[in-house]
Amino acid sequence: MKSARKKKGVRLGQHFLTGPWAARKLSEAVCVQPDEKILEIGPGKGALTKELLATGSNVVAIEKDEKLVEQLQRTFSEKIRAGKLKVVLEDIRDVTAETLGLKKYVVAANIPYYITGEIIRQFLEAKVQPRAMALLVQKEVAERIIARNGKESILSLSVKAYGTPKVVAKVSRGNFSPPPSVDSAILLVDNISKVFFLNVSEKVFFKVVRAGFASKRKFLANNLAAVFGKEEARAALALSGMGEKARAEDVPLEKWGKIAQELL
Repeated sequence: MKSARKKKGVRLGQHFLTGPWAARKLSEAVCVQPDEKILEIGPGKGALTKELLATGSNVVAIEKDEKLVEQLQRTFSEKIRAGKLKVVLEDIRDVTAETLGLKKYVVAANIPYYITGEIIRQFLEAKVQPRAMALLVQKEVAERIIARNGKESILSLSVKAYGTPKVVAKVSRGNFSPPPSVDSAILLVDNISKVFFLNVSEKVFFKVVRAGFASKRKFLANNLAAVFGKEEARAALALSGMGEKARAEDVPLEKWGKIAQELL
């Protein structure tokens, strides 16, 4: 990730959205409320920005490419003068809601695929979280997050611990320029909060989940035993209602929470 970050230009991995219906669908999905602002990540040439502004909400767009910022300032000069749009020249990974002065907000973005996980984690774990996030991501990644095949993963559990994910629409590669090699999907993560962590710390929860997925070939009990001890792992599974032959991918979020509580 660090080596990728050193390369110049947001165009690295960036596929500009050209399909207006997809931009409209994403802006509708985030369902911005009257007292919220929209934080747009990587507006590029402004296809999504246009639809976000059409909602009537104030938009803060973070763009790291200086030439694109200049283009956005020309394209949306009236909206900027009216105070409806603020374009910030910055890398989204170097700012926070606090530094941007955001209190109640939602996130909308068509972000480069290579930083999808990093961006999702940044805002879900943030001190000031958005209420919802609507993101254009690889279709395969979106399906993994919602566990469409019924199998959980570290990624799906990490997202579900903070909010409710769902796929709003599939977006074919022809809706981008240049077209990517895979299809995309609009992923909505709604009702974002840290309520799940009222009874178990984030640190402990993720330590348990990572341990549980350490080896896909082993039973969950064996993976947990390697970190927390055999008897402790066996007792935690029993008290959470899971059998010793359970596999990590078959354990739902609520059960992971109970297991983590027992292994505190």
